[in-house]
Amino acid sequence: MTALRVDGERLLRRIMALAEVGAIDGGGVCRLALTDADKAGRDLVVSWMRELGLTVTVDRIGNVLGARAGAAALPPVIIGSHIDTVRTGGKYDGNYGVLAGLEVIERLAEAGVVTRHPVAVGFFTNEEGARFAPDMLGSAVHQGELALDLALATAGIDGPTVGAELTRIGYAGETPVGGAVRAAAFLELHVEQGPVLEREGQEIGAVTGVQGISWTELTLHGVSNHAGTTPMSMRTDAGYVAAEISCFVRRLTRELGGAQVATVGHQVFAPNLVNVIPNRVVMTLDLRNTDEQILQQAERQTFAFVEQIAASEGVRVEQRTLARFAPVAFSPEMVARVEAAARAQGRSVRRMPSGAGHDAQMFAPHCPTGMIFVPSAGGISHNVREYTAPAQLIAGANVLLEVVQEVAG
Repeated sequence: MTALRVDGERLLRRIMALAEVGAIDGGGVCRLALTDADKAGRDLVVSWMRELGLTVTVDRIGNVLGARAGAAALPPVIIGSHIDTVRTGGKYDGNYGVLAGLEVIERLAEAGVVTRHPVAVGFFTNEEGARFAPDMLGSAVHQGELALDLALATAGIDGPTVGAELTRIGYAGETPVGGAVRAAAFLELHVEQGPVLEREGQEIGAVTGVQGISWTELTLHGVSNHAGTTPMSMRTDAGYVAAEISCFVRRLTRELGGAQVATVGHQVFAPNLVNVIPNRVVMTLDLRNTDEQILQQAERQTFAFVEQIAASEGVRVEQRTLARFAPVAFSPEMVARVEAAARAQGRSVRRMPSGAGHDAQMFAPHCPTGMIFVPSAGGISHNVREYTAPAQLIAGANVLLEVVQEVAG
């Protein structure tokens, strides 16, 4: 028998069509969660689901599932990711996994393949966390990891709440959440968003898990004063403290080594004038590690330093946790299935952890979960220059198709 393969041209056409929704200069995409652009993207993907005759449901946090019935009344195998983007996102992050899932279901239908389990493709609300914190919000509510009421009340960086925006764009669904839908398995196909596969010449990543993530917002309160007349010894400079913290976390990654990474990705000064000592800085800290104990050590050392350096300058600190996820390991069986499917198709493959957070990590504690990576050119993502070659996109989708057939029966 000839092995079933995806229609690569159709997959690529859908990726390009979705990329037109919220398109920005440079070839990128801006579809922040629950904006008008996100609504338009949702509407387009839902229209494709309906064209395939899928049963479409929208839950109370706005997650969308399109399901194809199976031969038995069993839990579904869910293929999922997200279609929201960061403000300067690319065409592939999240979108690829959703549209590849749609392609897998269409190929099964065209070939007359009847699976024992239903197979569903879904996209989850606010995976990026770029407008509402935390990230993976929709999948966390879906799997009972985050309370619905708390999520709906979350205010965005521009003011409106998740609940209000869901209602405004027409995606405040009625399907229950909080673990009401348990999957037989969950699979997510994604671009790597890093340089490892390309650097090593590997075609497929069999993802072993997702590293832990710690996001913290710091607000530093100093005293504004004249930049020329205030002696250095008499300053209460919030900007200086922010700079020291930024340098400290970079040094810390070198000391801890291994998989530890740290980023200061957001920093806003007030009054933000060339000749005025800053009296307020709002900044974020992003700490990540595949080892929970080392991640906790990084947090302890960082927060102790923040307290020490702020006190030395007379600066007051407010600290707020934006997100905190422990490292997650994926099902060894699912990792092995991805690896075997890739090799069976003549693809080179390596096992690897994910440096970024994904919806899959919310499913991992509750059902067998796996992820498939394909290379990202130059390791670039969250950038308008994000790119994965068409042949690589098609190869990943074919691995997904094979694994889905095995898992769904």
